[in-house]
Amino acid sequence: MSEGTRHEAAGEVLIVTGMSGAGRSTAANALEDLGWYVVDNLPPQMLKPLLDLTEMAGGVLPRVAVVVDVRGRDLFSDLPEAMRALRERRQIRLMFLDASDDVLVRRFEAVRRPHPLQGGGTLVDGIRLERARLAAVRESADVIIDTSAYNIHQLATQVTDLFTAAGAARHTLTLLSFGFKYGLPPDADLVADMRFLPNPFWDERLRPFTGEDAEVREYVLAQEGAREFLDAYTQALRPVLEGYQRENKSHSVVAIGCTGGKHRSVVMVRELAERLASVPGVAVRVSDRDLGRE
Repeated sequence: MSEGTRHEAAGEVLIVTGMSGAGRSTAANALEDLGWYVVDNLPPQMLKPLLDLTEMAGGVLPRVAVVVDVRGRDLFSDLPEAMRALRERRQIRLMFLDASDDVLVRRFEAVRRPHPLQGGGTLVDGIRLERARLAAVRESADVIIDTSAYNIHQLATQVTDLFTAAGAARHTLTLLSFGFKYGLPPDADLVADMRFLPNPFWDERLRPFTGEDAEVREYVLAQEGAREFLDAYTQALRPVLEGYQRENKSHSVVAIGCTGGKHRSVVMVRELAERLASVPGVAVRVSDRDLGRE
């Protein structure tokens, strides 16, 4: 069997890493439930022998996910170099789990465990040190999931949706509605602002409804500029999505915002999803970050 054939038969490899407390274990469990063979807390130096094993197995392990993180202490510092070397050899994806510092502090305090890099310092010291060490790794990630607003069930659903929707697609696009008053989504690749459209919130008849309801959809799409935006933005996104595929970027997040993430943005992500569903090689999914928050 030639080297190229062995690599093809070896299947998919996903590296799972990120901030401690951001949900790596939950993500790994979700992948395992999808049928991935999951290896937890593997030192980066062991990635090459593991890949050798998957190639020798000849398709017995079609999808392998490896959790690599700072529990490996000084060994973890070799991850960027290990990833560069392995990506020269075959396609490997990296998923990075992140969360805001204040959320990480709350999670560690809830379980009453120290941060793995805390040492003799404070919990915040450990988080800051880890974030600095992971900066280069995060920069090279194919998929970044910010779990600040997720509970474990929502994160598991997010991971399941991402890796189920992908199937044979080369790229998974998440169209995310959000409310600007709750902050920008930190994992968004592109952001569009729907506040140029009149807000249904100020119509007492429409206020109780959401963008999932026909009344709101009809109102939003009837506004001047709404359909023009959809047509133009769809055309703008098509070459971007094609370029992402050429560059082997497997996932992107396009965030569509309005004031509260309840009406206009919810309508528009669904309309964009319909228009972009025909882009070759792209699996489109819709997510609503702030719907129901008010």
